[in-house]
Amino acid sequence: MRKHKEPAASTSDASRDDAPARTVARHIAQRTHIARNIARELESGQSVGQRAADAVARFGGSWTFVGLFAATMLVWVGLNAVLAATRGSSFDPYPYILLNLFLSMLAAIQAPIILMSQNRQSEKDRVQAEHDYEVNLKAELEIMLLHDKVDQLREAQWQQLLALQTEQLALLTRLVTATGSAPR
Repeated sequence: MRKHKEPAASTSDASRDDAPARTVARHIAQRTHIARNIARELESGQSVGQRAADAVARFGGSWTFVGLFAATMLVWVGLNAVLAATRGSSFDPYPYILLNLFLSMLAAIQAPIILMSQNRQSEKDRVQAEHDYEVNLKAELEIMLLHDKVDQLREAQWQQLLALQTEQLALLTRLVTATGSAPR
């Protein structure tokens, strides 16, 4: 029969160097839940700039942005073509240097904002992965404890069955001795 360990003791070796293991051991010892909504916790501490960066990244990576961008390009080129055809000059003649300047400024502003949002998302993913590790570790330890309890119960049942069988054999031996004949 395997020796039953206390939950905190089963993580003692790992907990010396592993903060998540210490957290899990504490939760197991206190019999408290470890699961929590990480997304809500991370969103509650966001600054205005962080929320704005996420909104810009969300919009910049959408089909709405692509459609509006294409429509703006078509209107810009179409308006310049109409003005050139009707008046003989336009506000941004071909090769559209002003449009190129605006697009470069948009890219120069949008790229770092999207990178900030991606960095925040990778931090969220890292925190979520650490939390998932803690939850999985606790589940694994709880399953190990359940296996130990089942093993103990099975061992106790075997002991009871063995004692019952020994008692039955003793009664059968007394019965055979009392009747003087062997069973057939």
